[in-house]
Amino acid sequence: MIKALIFDFDNTIFPTKTITDEVFAGVYELMGQYSGSLSKSDIENIQKELAGTAFQKVADHYHFPEELKSKGIALLNETTYHKPIKTFKDYAQVRQISLPKFLVTFGFMKLQQSKIDSAGVRNDFKEVIVVDPELSHETKRDVFLRLMKKYNYQADELIAVGDDPEAELGAARDLGIKTYLYDPESHFKSKGVTWHEPHYHKLIDILAADRQ
Repeated sequence: MIKALIFDFDNTIFPTKTITDEVFAGVYELMGQYSGSLSKSDIENIQKELAGTAFQKVADHYHFPEELKSKGIALLNETTYHKPIKTFKDYAQVRQISLPKFLVTFGFMKLQQSKIDSAGVRNDFKEVIVVDPELSHETKRDVFLRLMKKYNYQADELIAVGDDPEAELGAARDLGIKTYLYDPESHFKSKGVTWHEPHYHKLIDILAADRQ
């Protein structure tokens, strides 16, 4: 029987692209100062990828000069976001789930914490865990194992919910945790996940059937 759910945050609870340009405005300005190292098409692609990929990964993929990457990290370490954030409309259904829910997200600590508060979802979760890769080497697999040990959950008693079949869901799959790929814009083909759905209706049905 399912006893708890583990949720990702960005692009799982709210569409990150709605705030990306504001959050990364300072980074965009920095990139403009390194136009000799980044082409116009690179910059356009980088702006798109930052909506769903960690800054450090994007910086490495596009071979940012070390100075630019360091300045970007320093800037984002102090960046916060305090405007209201709208969750996905069907997230309202998640709020009705009575099982314990955990929020696990990776990113810059101040930024992620401020986004969680701006989305108004902190109290929806039994525990909120933010891992900052600049401060910790902990992986999503490590966090899932920590939660299982702390609350005495077995892998088959959990569902991990996320938007990335390789990141959080890959870590869950590796541990034998059932996976729910939330994909409202149909970015992915069904592969390696337990359920692949464009909305949360199916999740509600799955939990109801589990209790019969």
